[in-house]
This record gives sequence, C-alpha cells and structure tokens, in this order.
Amino acid sequence: MIRVLLADDQAMLRAGFRLLLDPHDDIEVVGEAESGVEALTMAAEVTPDVVLMDVQMPDMDGIEATRQLVASESTARVLILTTFQRDDYLFDALQAGASGFLLKTAPPEDLVDAVRVVADGKSLLDPSVTGQVIERFATAKVGVARSDRLDVLTGREREVLEKVALGLTNAEIAEALYVGETTVKTHVSSVLSKLGLRDRVQGVVFAYENGLVHPGA
Repeated sequence: MIRVLLADDQAMLRAGFRLLLDPHDDIEVVGEAESGVEALTMAAEVTPDVVLMDVQMPDMDGIEATRQLVASESTARVLILTTFQRDDYLFDALQAGASGFLLKTAPPEDLVDAVRVVADGKSLLDPSVTGQVIERFATAKVGVARSDRLDVLTGREREVLEKVALGLTNAEIAEALYVGETTVKTHVSSVLSKLGLRDRVQGVVFAYENGLVHPGA
C-alpha cells in the first residue's frame, strides 16, 4: 500500500486529489496539510511513502519543505505539483531533493501513475518540462570543477552518468555505448549507490554541479 500525504493550501484541490487517489486499492491518502510547516509535522506523524507537494504555500513554500524533509532523512519521496510551468521552480525542486515534478494540468491518470513511479523509487518529470531541466543546467553556472567524489566510479560508470545527465534514456545509453539495456540499468543503480543519490534526477544534478558535464554540453 502506497501511503500518500497531500500538501496544498487549497482545500478543493486536496479534495480533488483524494478523489482521484482513494479509489485505487494500492494507494491510501493518510493525511492532508495546508502549509509547508504542517506538511513537515504531518510527515513525521503519518510516515507517508509519497508527499504530493504544492510549491506556493503559506508559512513555508513547497521547495523549502522538500529541502527540510529530505534533510531529515525521511523515507518519504516528494512529488512536486504546480500550476506554473516555471523552470526556476523545477530547478529548485530538483536541487531540494524532489523525486518528481508534475503540472496540475496533467491528465488525472498521470497523477496516479506518477505516485506509483515515485513510490517505486524512480524519478519522474512531466514530459512538457523535461527539456527545461537539461536547458537550465546547460545555462547555469555549475560544473566548474571535477569533484573527487567521481573517483569512486569506474570509467564506464562515469560514461553512463554523463549520458544520464544529457537526458538519454537507458535504451539510448545502451545504443550509444554498445551494451545491453540491462547492463545500463545495473550501472545506473551502481552509480546512485556509490554517490549516495536517491534517484536518476539527483544524478543529473550531481553530474552538472560536479563537473562531469559542463554547461552547453
């Protein structure tokens, strides 16, 4: 059972999310919060698997709430929901440790699928904003020096991480490196484990911030 906490300052939206999620046998809404501060408090109390986090909320916005939730070593994974297709929200959310980003304008079935994907330990970006991630990293002033942390990776693992940061799928990486897709999945898992990263999205952030991939690549 996937335990979900709804964090949004609009009661009608929370009710709508609940109506979408509750009918599914594998999903249970275990709480609702109307501010970032309340989301942190409730997350500690009800131990959700996934937090659906709005960005603009009173007391503390969803980005800061995500940052503090991740820093608290909670096992909950955060799926950011917003009505605004702004790349600064997306960029900040991923740096804060969010595992997914979905626009509230997405079809209802996409929300259910997103909850399952994030709960399964994977990362998810709304298809309409995926390109913005790569573009924002490519123009940001990051990646100025290669980190010593990269030394824990093998040469092949660094190649795989570089391809991940450039936005390639596992199938595309397999084709580019002339290996099987299962091998790529194994390398990606190893990279995340060695670097202490939660998911593929954090791998993209790490690669750009630590010089593996440079702006404009």
